[in-house]
Amino acid sequence: MLFSSSIFLFLFLPLMLLGYYGPCRLLGRWSRPAQNLLLLVGSLLFYAWGEPWFVLVMMASILVNYAFGLWVHAQKSRGKSTRVSVVLSVASNLGLMFVFKYLTFVLGELGRLGLSLTVPVIELPLGISFFTFQAMSYVLDVNRDRGQVQRNPLKVALYISFFPQLIAGPIVKYETVAEEIDSRRETWEDCSAGVCRFLVGLGKKVILANQLAVVADFAYGLSPHALSTGMAWLGSLCYTLQIYYDFSGYSDMAIGMGRMFGFHFLENFNYPYISRSVTEFWHRWHISLSTWFRDYVYFPLGGSRVDRRWKHIRNLFVVWLLTGIWHGAAWTFLLWGLYYFALQFLEKFCGLGRGWPKWTQWLFTFFLVNLGWVFFRAEQLNVALPYLHAMFTPAAGVWDGYASLFLTDNLPILLAAVLGCAPVLPWLGARTAHWKGGAALAQDLCCSAALLLLLVISASFIVKGTYNPFIYSNF
Repeated sequence: MLFSSSIFLFLFLPLMLLGYYGPCRLLGRWSRPAQNLLLLVGSLLFYAWGEPWFVLVMMASILVNYAFGLWVHAQKSRGKSTRVSVVLSVASNLGLMFVFKYLTFVLGELGRLGLSLTVPVIELPLGISFFTFQAMSYVLDVNRDRGQVQRNPLKVALYISFFPQLIAGPIVKYETVAEEIDSRRETWEDCSAGVCRFLVGLGKKVILANQLAVVADFAYGLSPHALSTGMAWLGSLCYTLQIYYDFSGYSDMAIGMGRMFGFHFLENFNYPYISRSVTEFWHRWHISLSTWFRDYVYFPLGGSRVDRRWKHIRNLFVVWLLTGIWHGAAWTFLLWGLYYFALQFLEKFCGLGRGWPKWTQWLFTFFLVNLGWVFFRAEQLNVALPYLHAMFTPAAGVWDGYASLFLTDNLPILLAAVLGCAPVLPWLGARTAHWKGGAALAQDLCCSAALLLLLVISASFIVKGTYNPFIYSNF
Protein backbone atom coordinates (compact mmCIF):
# COMPACT_ATOMS: atom_id res chain seq x y z
CA MET A 1 0.00 0.00 0.00
CA LEU A 2 1.53 3.30 -1.08
CA PHE A 3 0.94 6.67 0.56
CA SER A 4 -0.03 8.02 -2.84
CA SER A 5 -2.76 5.43 -3.42
CA SER A 6 -6.46 6.11 -3.07
CA ILE A 7 -6.98 3.21 -0.63
CA PHE A 8 -4.44 4.74 1.75
CA LEU A 9 -5.43 8.37 1.37
CA PHE A 10 -9.21 7.95 1.54
CA LEU A 11 -9.65 4.86 3.72
CA PHE A 12 -6.65 3.59 5.69
CA LEU A 13 -5.27 6.85 7.09
CA PRO A 14 -8.68 8.36 8.01
CA LEU A 15 -9.69 5.15 9.80
CA MET A 16 -6.40 5.05 11.72
CA LEU A 17 -6.80 8.66 12.84
CA LEU A 18 -10.45 8.12 13.75
CA GLY A 19 -9.67 5.04 15.83
CA TYR A 20 -6.62 6.64 17.45
CA TYR A 21 -8.38 9.82 18.57
CA GLY A 22 -11.82 8.24 18.99
CA PRO A 23 -12.43 4.94 20.81
CA CYS A 24 -8.82 4.46 21.94
CA ARG A 25 -8.71 7.89 23.55
CA LEU A 26 -11.75 7.12 25.74
CA LEU A 27 -10.21 4.16 27.58
CA GLY A 28 -8.64 6.15 30.42
CA ARG A 29 -5.38 4.65 31.66
CA TRP A 30 -5.64 1.96 28.98
CA SER A 31 -5.74 4.52 26.19
CA ARG A 32 -1.97 4.45 25.46
CA PRO A 33 -1.75 0.64 25.26
CA ALA A 34 -4.86 0.64 23.08
CA GLN A 35 -3.41 3.32 20.80
CA ASN A 36 -0.12 1.45 20.49
CA LEU A 37 -1.97 -1.76 19.72
CA LEU A 38 -4.05 0.00 17.07
CA LEU A 39 -0.90 1.43 15.44
CA LEU A 40 0.78 -1.98 15.52
CA VAL A 41 -2.18 -3.86 14.02
CA GLY A 42 -2.66 -1.12 11.44
CA SER A 43 1.04 -1.22 10.53
CA LEU A 44 0.99 -4.99 10.01
CA LEU A 45 -2.14 -4.70 7.87
CA PHE A 46 -0.52 -1.86 5.92
CA TYR A 47 2.48 -4.04 5.09
CA ALA A 48 0.46 -7.19 4.50
CA TRP A 49 -1.86 -5.39 2.06
CA GLY A 50 0.55 -5.91 -0.82
CA GLU A 51 2.93 -8.42 0.76
CA PRO A 52 0.82 -10.92 2.75
CA TRP A 53 3.58 -13.49 3.14
CA PHE A 54 6.48 -11.14 3.74
CA VAL A 55 4.81 -9.73 6.84
CA LEU A 56 5.88 -13.04 8.43
CA VAL A 57 9.50 -12.21 7.56
CA MET A 58 9.19 -8.87 9.30
CA MET A 59 7.52 -10.45 12.32
CA ALA A 60 10.33 -13.00 12.57
CA SER A 61 12.85 -10.13 12.46
CA ILE A 62 10.95 -8.39 15.25
CA LEU A 63 10.94 -11.46 17.51
CA VAL A 64 14.61 -12.20 16.92
CA ASN A 65 15.69 -8.65 17.70
CA TYR A 66 13.40 -8.51 20.73
CA ALA A 67 15.23 -11.57 22.06
CA PHE A 68 18.63 -10.08 21.25
CA GLY A 69 17.66 -6.88 23.06
CA LEU A 70 16.83 -8.86 26.22
CA TRP A 71 20.08 -10.82 25.92
CA VAL A 72 22.19 -7.69 25.53
CA HIS A 73 20.46 -6.03 28.48
CA ALA A 74 20.94 -9.12 30.65
CA GLN A 75 24.65 -9.26 29.82
CA LYS A 76 25.08 -5.58 30.63
CA SER A 77 23.19 -5.95 33.91
CA ARG A 78 25.59 -8.70 34.98
CA GLY A 79 28.62 -6.67 33.98
CA LYS A 80 29.53 -9.12 31.22
CA SER A 81 30.72 -8.38 27.70
CA THR A 82 28.01 -7.95 25.07
CA ARG A 83 30.33 -8.50 22.12
CA VAL A 84 29.05 -11.97 21.26
CA SER A 85 25.35 -11.03 21.52
CA VAL A 86 25.82 -7.84 19.48
CA VAL A 87 27.85 -9.59 16.78
CA LEU A 88 25.28 -12.37 16.50
CA SER A 89 22.49 -9.77 16.33
CA VAL A 90 24.18 -7.89 13.50
CA ALA A 91 24.99 -11.15 11.71
CA SER A 92 21.40 -12.41 11.89
CA ASN A 93 19.99 -9.14 10.54
CA LEU A 94 22.53 -8.91 7.74
CA GLY A 95 21.96 -12.58 6.98
CA LEU A 96 18.25 -11.93 6.53
CA MET A 97 19.00 -9.06 4.14
CA PHE A 98 21.54 -11.16 2.26
CA VAL A 99 19.16 -14.03 1.61
CA PHE A 100 16.34 -11.88 0.27
CA LYS A 101 18.30 -9.07 -1.33
CA TYR A 102 21.69 -10.33 -2.45
CA LEU A 103 21.72 -14.13 -2.68
CA THR A 104 20.27 -14.30 -6.19
CA PHE A 105 22.70 -11.64 -7.42
CA VAL A 106 25.75 -13.35 -5.88
CA LEU A 107 24.81 -16.77 -7.24
CA GLY A 108 24.15 -15.26 -10.65
CA GLU A 109 27.58 -13.61 -10.72
CA LEU A 110 29.25 -16.85 -9.61
CA GLY A 111 27.40 -18.62 -12.40
CA ARG A 112 28.88 -16.17 -14.89
CA LEU A 113 32.32 -17.20 -13.67
CA GLY A 114 31.62 -20.78 -14.71
CA LEU A 115 30.28 -22.34 -11.53
CA SER A 116 27.28 -24.60 -12.02
CA LEU A 117 24.79 -23.20 -9.54
CA THR A 118 21.02 -23.10 -9.26
CA VAL A 119 19.89 -19.49 -9.01
CA PRO A 120 16.61 -19.28 -7.08
CA VAL A 121 14.02 -16.62 -7.80
CA ILE A 122 13.59 -14.76 -4.50
CA GLU A 123 11.13 -11.89 -4.38
CA LEU A 124 12.35 -8.84 -2.48
CA PRO A 125 10.21 -7.77 0.49
CA LEU A 126 9.44 -4.06 0.26
CA GLY A 127 11.38 -1.92 2.70
CA ILE A 128 13.53 -4.77 4.01
CA SER A 129 16.60 -2.51 4.20
CA PHE A 130 14.67 0.09 6.18
CA PHE A 131 13.06 -2.16 8.78
CA THR A 132 16.22 -4.28 9.13
CA PHE A 133 18.33 -1.23 9.91
CA GLN A 134 15.75 -0.09 12.45
CA ALA A 135 15.78 -3.53 14.05
CA MET A 136 19.58 -3.37 14.29
CA SER A 137 19.31 0.13 15.77
CA TYR A 138 17.12 -1.21 18.61
CA VAL A 139 19.71 -3.74 19.77
CA LEU A 140 22.67 -1.41 19.21
CA ASP A 141 21.04 1.46 21.11
CA VAL A 142 20.16 -0.82 24.02
CA ASN A 143 23.80 -1.86 24.05
CA ARG A 144 24.93 1.79 24.01
CA ASP A 145 22.44 2.77 26.77
CA ARG A 146 20.71 5.11 24.30
CA GLY A 147 17.28 3.60 24.99
CA GLN A 148 15.55 1.38 27.51
CA VAL A 149 15.14 -2.29 26.70
CA GLN A 150 11.52 -3.21 26.00
CA ARG A 151 10.09 -6.11 27.99
CA ASN A 152 6.92 -6.02 25.95
CA PRO A 153 7.51 -7.45 22.43
CA LEU A 154 4.57 -5.46 21.09
CA LYS A 155 6.45 -2.22 21.73
CA VAL A 156 9.48 -3.47 19.80
CA ALA A 157 7.11 -4.51 17.03
CA LEU A 158 5.54 -1.05 16.95
CA TYR A 159 8.94 0.66 16.70
CA ILE A 160 10.13 -1.55 13.83
CA SER A 161 6.88 -1.81 11.88
CA PHE A 162 5.30 1.65 12.40
CA PHE A 163 3.69 2.24 9.01
CA PRO A 164 4.70 5.89 8.28
CA GLN A 165 8.40 5.00 7.95
CA LEU A 166 8.14 1.26 7.23
CA ILE A 167 8.78 0.97 3.49
CA ALA A 168 10.52 4.21 2.49
CA GLY A 169 12.05 5.68 5.63
CA PRO A 170 13.29 7.79 7.16
CA ILE A 171 15.34 5.29 9.15
CA VAL A 172 14.36 6.13 12.71
CA LYS A 173 16.98 5.25 15.30
CA TYR A 174 15.57 3.68 18.44
CA GLU A 175 17.01 6.40 20.69
CA THR A 176 14.98 9.00 18.78
CA VAL A 177 11.57 7.57 19.72
CA ALA A 178 12.29 5.21 22.65
CA GLU A 179 10.53 7.42 25.19
CA GLU A 180 7.68 8.38 22.87
CA ILE A 181 6.46 4.79 22.57
CA ASP A 182 4.93 5.21 26.02
CA SER A 183 5.29 8.88 26.92
CA ARG A 184 4.43 10.84 23.80
CA ARG A 185 2.04 13.76 24.03
CA GLU A 186 -0.33 14.56 21.19
CA THR A 187 -1.19 18.22 20.67
CA TRP A 188 -3.35 20.10 18.21
CA GLU A 189 -0.30 22.06 17.05
CA ASP A 190 1.61 18.86 16.28
CA CYS A 191 -1.34 17.23 14.54
CA SER A 192 -2.11 20.25 12.36
CA ALA A 193 1.58 20.71 11.50
CA GLY A 194 1.70 17.00 10.64
CA VAL A 195 -1.27 17.31 8.29
CA CYS A 196 0.36 20.27 6.54
CA ARG A 197 3.65 18.40 6.21
CA PHE A 198 1.84 15.36 4.84
CA LEU A 199 0.04 17.42 2.18
CA VAL A 200 3.30 19.04 1.06
CA GLY A 201 4.91 15.62 0.71
CA LEU A 202 1.91 14.27 -1.17
CA GLY A 203 2.13 17.14 -3.65
CA LYS A 204 5.86 16.56 -4.12
CA LYS A 205 5.28 12.91 -4.93
CA VAL A 206 2.11 13.05 -7.04
CA ILE A 207 2.35 16.39 -8.83
CA LEU A 208 6.10 16.72 -9.36
CA ALA A 209 7.89 13.39 -9.01
CA ASN A 210 5.36 11.27 -10.92
CA GLN A 211 5.28 13.69 -13.86
CA LEU A 212 9.06 14.00 -14.01
CA ALA A 213 9.26 10.19 -14.00
CA VAL A 214 7.51 10.04 -17.39
CA VAL A 215 10.34 12.01 -19.02
CA ALA A 216 13.12 10.19 -17.16
CA ASP A 217 11.72 6.73 -17.93
CA PHE A 218 11.35 7.59 -21.62
CA ALA A 219 14.94 8.83 -21.86
CA TYR A 220 16.42 5.83 -20.07
CA GLY A 221 14.25 3.49 -22.11
CA LEU A 222 15.57 4.73 -25.47
CA SER A 223 18.26 2.87 -27.34
CA PRO A 224 21.62 4.68 -26.98
CA HIS A 225 21.71 4.98 -30.78
CA ALA A 226 18.44 6.94 -30.70
CA LEU A 227 19.30 9.11 -27.70
CA SER A 228 20.28 12.67 -28.54
CA THR A 229 22.53 14.64 -26.21
CA GLY A 230 19.71 17.03 -25.37
CA MET A 231 17.29 14.22 -24.52
CA ALA A 232 19.97 12.49 -22.43
CA TRP A 233 20.55 15.63 -20.35
CA LEU A 234 16.83 16.32 -20.06
CA GLY A 235 16.18 12.76 -18.89
CA SER A 236 19.06 12.94 -16.43
CA LEU A 237 17.87 16.25 -15.01
CA CYS A 238 14.31 14.96 -14.70
CA TYR A 239 15.49 11.87 -12.81
CA THR A 240 17.66 14.04 -10.54
CA LEU A 241 14.57 16.06 -9.67
CA GLN A 242 12.27 13.04 -9.61
CA ILE A 243 14.24 11.09 -7.02
CA TYR A 244 14.51 14.16 -4.80
CA TYR A 245 10.78 14.93 -4.85
CA ASP A 246 9.84 11.26 -4.63
CA PHE A 247 12.12 10.47 -1.71
CA SER A 248 11.73 13.76 0.17
CA GLY A 249 7.98 13.64 -0.51
CA TYR A 250 7.70 10.23 1.14
CA SER A 251 9.85 11.49 4.03
CA ASP A 252 7.62 14.55 4.44
CA MET A 253 4.54 12.33 4.53
CA ALA A 254 6.18 9.99 7.05
CA ILE A 255 7.31 12.83 9.32
CA GLY A 256 3.88 14.43 9.04
CA MET A 257 2.03 11.24 9.91
CA GLY A 258 4.41 10.61 12.80
CA ARG A 259 3.48 14.00 14.26
CA MET A 260 -0.23 13.25 13.79
CA PHE A 261 0.26 10.31 16.17
CA GLY A 262 2.62 12.09 18.57
CA PHE A 263 5.98 10.84 17.24
CA HIS A 264 8.78 13.22 16.27
CA PHE A 265 11.06 11.88 13.55
CA LEU A 266 14.22 13.74 12.59
CA GLU A 267 14.54 15.52 9.26
CA ASN A 268 15.67 13.44 6.30
CA PHE A 269 16.28 16.10 3.63
CA ASN A 270 17.50 19.68 3.87
CA TYR A 271 17.56 21.15 0.34
CA PRO A 272 20.47 18.97 -0.84
CA TYR A 273 20.71 20.51 -4.31
CA ILE A 274 21.95 23.83 -2.94
CA SER A 275 25.10 22.11 -1.62
CA ARG A 276 28.51 23.46 -2.55
CA SER A 277 30.39 20.20 -2.00
CA VAL A 278 29.69 16.49 -2.09
CA THR A 279 30.35 16.31 1.64
CA GLU A 280 27.70 18.97 2.25
CA PHE A 281 25.33 17.15 -0.11
CA TRP A 282 25.46 14.06 2.09
CA HIS A 283 24.80 16.17 5.15
CA ARG A 284 21.57 17.23 3.46
CA TRP A 285 20.51 14.11 1.50
CA HIS A 286 18.95 11.03 3.16
CA ILE A 287 20.18 12.29 6.50
CA SER A 288 18.81 9.31 8.41
CA LEU A 289 20.93 6.85 6.39
CA SER A 290 24.04 9.04 6.65
CA THR A 291 23.68 9.35 10.43
CA TRP A 292 23.00 5.61 10.76
CA PHE A 293 26.28 4.73 9.04
CA ARG A 294 28.05 7.53 10.92
CA ASP A 295 26.90 6.37 14.35
CA TYR A 296 27.07 2.60 13.88
CA VAL A 297 29.95 2.17 11.39
CA TYR A 298 32.07 5.29 10.85
CA PHE A 299 32.48 6.38 14.49
CA PRO A 300 33.11 2.84 15.83
CA LEU A 301 35.87 2.47 13.22
CA GLY A 302 37.43 5.69 14.51
CA GLY A 303 35.96 8.18 12.05
CA SER A 304 38.37 10.97 11.21
CA ARG A 305 39.95 10.92 14.69
CA VAL A 306 42.52 8.26 13.88
CA ASP A 307 46.28 8.41 14.08
CA ARG A 308 46.93 7.53 10.45
CA ARG A 309 45.52 9.05 7.27
CA TRP A 310 45.15 5.64 5.65
CA LYS A 311 42.78 4.63 8.47
CA HIS A 312 40.60 7.65 7.77
CA ILE A 313 40.56 6.71 4.09
CA ARG A 314 39.74 3.12 5.02
CA ASN A 315 36.82 4.27 7.17
CA LEU A 316 35.42 6.38 4.33
CA PHE A 317 35.83 3.49 1.91
CA VAL A 318 33.99 1.04 4.19
CA VAL A 319 31.08 3.45 4.72
CA TRP A 320 30.64 4.21 1.01
CA LEU A 321 31.05 0.59 0.01
CA LEU A 322 28.29 -0.36 2.44
CA THR A 323 26.15 2.60 1.33
CA GLY A 324 26.27 1.40 -2.26
CA ILE A 325 25.53 -2.20 -1.28
CA TRP A 326 22.62 -1.12 0.97
CA HIS A 327 20.82 0.47 -1.96
CA GLY A 328 20.56 -2.65 -4.07
CA ALA A 329 22.06 -5.83 -5.50
CA ALA A 330 23.62 -4.48 -8.69
CA TRP A 331 27.04 -3.39 -9.85
CA THR A 332 25.62 0.05 -10.61
CA PHE A 333 24.80 0.65 -6.93
CA LEU A 334 28.24 -0.55 -5.88
CA LEU A 335 29.91 1.73 -8.42
CA TRP A 336 27.66 4.61 -7.30
CA GLY A 337 28.83 4.18 -3.70
CA LEU A 338 32.50 4.02 -4.71
CA TYR A 339 31.98 7.07 -6.92
CA TYR A 340 31.05 9.09 -3.84
CA PHE A 341 34.01 7.65 -1.93
CA ALA A 342 36.30 8.89 -4.70
CA LEU A 343 34.68 12.34 -4.67
CA GLN A 344 34.96 12.68 -0.90
CA PHE A 345 38.56 11.50 -1.06
CA LEU A 346 39.33 14.24 -3.60
CA GLU A 347 37.54 16.85 -1.48
CA LYS A 348 39.04 15.90 1.89
CA PHE A 349 42.57 15.01 0.88
CA CYS A 350 43.20 16.75 -2.44
CA GLY A 351 41.31 20.01 -1.92
CA LEU A 352 38.85 19.56 -4.79
CA GLY A 353 36.72 22.70 -5.01
CA ARG A 354 38.44 24.43 -2.13
CA GLY A 355 38.73 28.18 -2.68
CA TRP A 356 36.53 28.23 -5.78
CA PRO A 357 33.81 30.89 -6.14
CA LYS A 358 30.60 29.81 -4.39
CA TRP A 359 28.54 29.63 -7.57
CA THR A 360 31.21 27.45 -9.18
CA GLN A 361 31.24 25.10 -6.17
CA TRP A 362 27.46 24.76 -6.36
CA LEU A 363 27.37 24.19 -10.12
CA PHE A 364 30.19 21.65 -10.02
CA THR A 365 28.60 19.75 -7.12
CA PHE A 366 25.24 19.61 -8.87
CA PHE A 367 26.97 18.40 -12.04
CA LEU A 368 28.72 15.58 -10.12
CA VAL A 369 25.54 14.56 -8.30
CA ASN A 370 23.61 14.54 -11.57
CA LEU A 371 26.21 12.22 -13.14
CA GLY A 372 26.04 9.94 -10.11
CA TRP A 373 22.28 9.50 -10.51
CA VAL A 374 22.88 7.99 -13.95
CA PHE A 375 24.54 4.98 -12.30
CA PHE A 376 21.79 4.89 -9.69
CA ARG A 377 18.97 4.94 -12.24
CA ALA A 378 20.43 2.57 -14.83
CA GLU A 379 19.70 -1.08 -14.07
CA GLN A 380 23.02 -2.30 -15.45
CA LEU A 381 26.41 -0.91 -16.40
CA ASN A 382 25.72 -1.62 -20.07
CA VAL A 383 22.89 0.93 -19.76
CA ALA A 384 24.69 3.52 -17.62
CA LEU A 385 27.86 3.81 -19.68
CA PRO A 386 26.14 4.31 -23.08
CA TYR A 387 23.81 6.83 -21.45
CA LEU A 388 26.77 8.82 -20.12
CA HIS A 389 28.38 8.59 -23.56
CA ALA A 390 25.24 10.07 -25.13
CA MET A 391 25.32 12.97 -22.65
CA PHE A 392 28.74 14.07 -23.92
CA THR A 393 28.86 12.73 -27.49
CA PRO A 394 26.07 13.73 -29.94
CA ALA A 395 26.04 10.41 -31.79
CA ALA A 396 22.28 10.76 -32.37
CA GLY A 397 22.38 14.53 -32.68
CA VAL A 398 22.58 17.40 -30.25
CA TRP A 399 18.80 17.93 -30.09
CA ASP A 400 15.79 16.11 -31.50
CA GLY A 401 12.02 16.16 -31.62
CA TYR A 402 11.68 14.06 -28.47
CA ALA A 403 13.66 16.61 -26.46
CA SER A 404 11.59 19.50 -27.83
CA LEU A 405 8.30 17.72 -27.16
CA PHE A 406 9.09 16.70 -23.58
CA LEU A 407 10.65 20.04 -22.70
CA THR A 408 7.64 21.97 -24.02
CA ASP A 409 5.07 19.73 -22.37
CA ASN A 410 6.81 19.66 -19.00
CA LEU A 411 8.32 23.14 -18.76
CA PRO A 412 5.97 24.35 -15.96
CA ILE A 413 6.66 21.21 -13.92
CA LEU A 414 10.41 21.57 -14.49
CA LEU A 415 10.42 25.22 -13.46
CA ALA A 416 8.39 24.48 -10.33
CA ALA A 417 10.69 21.57 -9.47
CA VAL A 418 13.84 23.64 -9.91
CA LEU A 419 12.40 26.47 -7.81
CA GLY A 420 11.38 24.04 -5.08
CA CYS A 421 14.96 22.80 -4.70
CA ALA A 422 15.87 26.12 -3.08
CA PRO A 423 14.63 27.17 0.40
CA VAL A 424 12.27 29.78 -1.02
CA LEU A 425 9.32 29.01 1.27
CA PRO A 426 11.40 29.07 4.49
CA TRP A 427 12.88 32.37 3.33
CA LEU A 428 9.40 33.81 2.79
CA GLY A 429 8.26 32.44 6.14
CA ALA A 430 11.17 34.13 7.93
CA ARG A 431 10.37 37.43 6.21
CA THR A 432 6.71 37.32 7.24
CA ALA A 433 7.11 35.83 10.73
CA HIS A 434 6.68 39.26 12.36
CA TRP A 435 3.33 39.94 10.70
CA LYS A 436 0.44 40.42 13.11
CA GLY A 437 -3.26 41.11 13.05
CA GLY A 438 -4.94 41.15 9.66
CA ALA A 439 -1.72 40.50 7.74
CA ALA A 440 -1.02 37.33 9.75
CA LEU A 441 -4.63 36.18 9.32
CA ALA A 442 -4.42 36.76 5.56
CA GLN A 443 -1.17 34.78 5.46
CA ASP A 444 -2.75 31.86 7.34
CA LEU A 445 -5.76 31.88 5.02
CA CYS A 446 -3.50 31.88 1.95
CA CYS A 447 -1.46 28.96 3.32
CA SER A 448 -4.62 27.00 4.13
CA ALA A 449 -6.06 27.66 0.68
CA ALA A 450 -2.79 26.60 -0.96
CA LEU A 451 -2.70 23.34 1.02
CA LEU A 452 -6.35 22.62 0.21
CA LEU A 453 -5.64 23.22 -3.48
CA LEU A 454 -2.62 20.93 -3.21
CA LEU A 455 -4.82 18.20 -1.75
CA VAL A 456 -7.46 18.60 -4.46
CA ILE A 457 -4.92 18.49 -7.30
CA SER A 458 -3.06 15.54 -5.78
CA ALA A 459 -6.29 13.64 -5.18
CA SER A 460 -7.38 14.25 -8.78
CA PHE A 461 -4.13 12.78 -10.07
CA ILE A 462 -4.54 9.76 -7.78
CA VAL A 463 -8.19 9.17 -8.73
CA LYS A 464 -7.35 9.41 -12.43
CA GLY A 465 -4.78 6.67 -11.91
CA THR A 466 -1.83 8.58 -13.36
CA TYR A 467 1.65 7.08 -13.51
CA ASN A 468 2.73 6.29 -9.93
CA PRO A 469 6.13 4.51 -9.86
CA PHE A 470 7.67 3.21 -6.65
CA ILE A 471 11.44 3.88 -6.63
CA TYR A 472 12.11 1.97 -3.41
CA SER A 473 11.34 -1.50 -4.76
CA ASN A 474 15.12 -2.10 -4.83
CA PHE A 475 15.52 -1.09 -1.19
